[in-house]
Amino acid sequence: MASKHLINSPSTLVIESLEGLCLLNPDLRLDKDARVLFRPFSSDSSQRVALICGGGSGHEPAHAAFVGKGLLTAAVSGSVFASPSGKQVRRAVELVHPQNLGSGSTEEGAGTLIIVKNYTGDVLNFGLAKEALGSYPAYANSVRFITVADDVAVPRSRITLVGRRGLAGTVLTYKIIGELAARGASLDEVEKVGQYVVENLASIGVATGHSHVPGTERGQDVLGDDEIEVGMGIHNEPGVLRLHGSSGLPPPLSEIMPRLVNLLTVSQDEDPERGWVSFAPSADVVLMVNNLGGLSPLELSAVSVEAIKAISDKGLKIKRVLCGTYMTSLNMPGFSLTLLKLPSAGQEPSQDLLLSLLDSPPEASGWGWVSGRAPVPLTDQIVSTPSSLSTSVSTTKTTSSNDPGARQVVEVIRRACNALIHVEPELTRMDTVAGDGDCGLTLKAGAEGVLSLIQSNEINGHDLPTTFIAIAGVAEDKMGGTSGGLYSIFFSALAQGLRSSSSTPEVNWPSALNHALTKLYTYTRARPPSRTLVDPLDAFVKGLSTEKADFYGSFEKAQEAARATRGMQAKAGRAVYGGGEEGEEEMDPGAWGVAILLKAIIGERS
Repeated sequence: MASKHLINSPSTLVIESLEGLCLLNPDLRLDKDARVLFRPFSSDSSQRVALICGGGSGHEPAHAAFVGKGLLTAAVSGSVFASPSGKQVRRAVELVHPQNLGSGSTEEGAGTLIIVKNYTGDVLNFGLAKEALGSYPAYANSVRFITVADDVAVPRSRITLVGRRGLAGTVLTYKIIGELAARGASLDEVEKVGQYVVENLASIGVATGHSHVPGTERGQDVLGDDEIEVGMGIHNEPGVLRLHGSSGLPPPLSEIMPRLVNLLTVSQDEDPERGWVSFAPSADVVLMVNNLGGLSPLELSAVSVEAIKAISDKGLKIKRVLCGTYMTSLNMPGFSLTLLKLPSAGQEPSQDLLLSLLDSPPEASGWGWVSGRAPVPLTDQIVSTPSSLSTSVSTTKTTSSNDPGARQVVEVIRRACNALIHVEPELTRMDTVAGDGDCGLTLKAGAEGVLSLIQSNEINGHDLPTTFIAIAGVAEDKMGGTSGGLYSIFFSALAQGLRSSSSTPEVNWPSALNHALTKLYTYTRARPPSRTLVDPLDAFVKGLSTEKADFYGSFEKAQEAARATRGMQAKAGRAVYGGGEEGEEEMDPGAWGVAILLKAIIGERS
């Protein structure tokens, strides 16, 4: 595991990377606050449909380096391995939505199509953005999204709640429909072709080790020198199968490749746990060989040779081969294979159309394109216009007060934040084994964001609903990912619950918390026992409703629920996709984070 990085600071890395992409293409613009890189429509463009994709950083060149003519209109970037917030996604839509831009782009058939990789955080936050935009007439019927779920590694029985992961097939999807949109196709047409592509993709990855997240401690790589892992995810999720070589070396490609190709092409009759795409004998396919970040070009070319042999031995006819770096997992030493089944004769969309769209060269640096122009000053490419979308309640600064109740609220919040910051290394270590390694940093970022609002007196404890709305905003803006979305929803709903019971002199915490949990459950399918943060949260809230507001007793139930995640197989969240044995030896870090938070809030039993 390579753990040295040539950077200025982990906290500025994502923005600096986006600025670097601007320097490669003078046509691009960057909203730094929202971390949205986009290409404005030119006045003479016939394009009617904007394409947006995004997700956590760390998968470069996906997605930001694929912004350009014939590919994406905009990409929105979260922190490393953490999905962008709903607020960021809303801003991306606002910046490129054709109906906002005037001239010919307002004609019938115009709109925005969002391409989402099927990960819990991406689906949650992009979905929340789409739902919020539905309340604005300009967006209500002209913002749609399609979900890419092309992974074939994880068995059906493990993913009944969450579905297949989105992998490198996402890039093939927006390469094809990006060119279709550039040719002036309508929203319906682009969506229809995109739906065909996502329904006929199969991808699988293999790696010899994990990637390392900048700013975190180096973890112990669980793979031996002679081992490779099949099905490892692009966020370091454990795979589903390990293959062993001999003499201290991994198995040769000639042994690996037939097994990978079989997983890609097996029918459901042959393997009821897989068989996601039906590849008829002699079917026409497109092959994408993708570097996961740490493989040398020398090795990648050899991978292509063996992949083509194994696929041809299956009787499939390869019409196109793409080989390069498209979607990575930082510096992961490995590769993925993606097959796209092309339409048969007489089927729509036609094979000729899809190949034509795939062959057409786009204008994006991630595809090897060079602008042929000198860089322009970054100040000319930074967008700073304020958003016209308002979906949150602003907080109000007030002068300091001697109100003991307000001071106590602030002190409890400060204590909880400090507890999360202190436990970050432990949560990071747990998540490095059980997940993608970002849980501790995500909670730390949220805690530091809340402390900064306390410092600026924007959180002052005078009004509980306003306080929790401010905390919800920090969760959305600073945390990102699945946990950021879930915390944001929960605290927003808690503020609503507190407001609805504000007519009584005493705070009805059980009622308000139950309202928040009920609202949260409309956005996640996780239910205890699920090996997620939901387990201790549910135990705490339901404990309060049955024990006359015994806060400490309810906390003990929550702590017990968090500890019970050790040895539990995940039913929701990213951990679902792993083989599970190593990760399940640890408590779920998200669940333990909730227990730490509750302990700091409630304190010791008096």
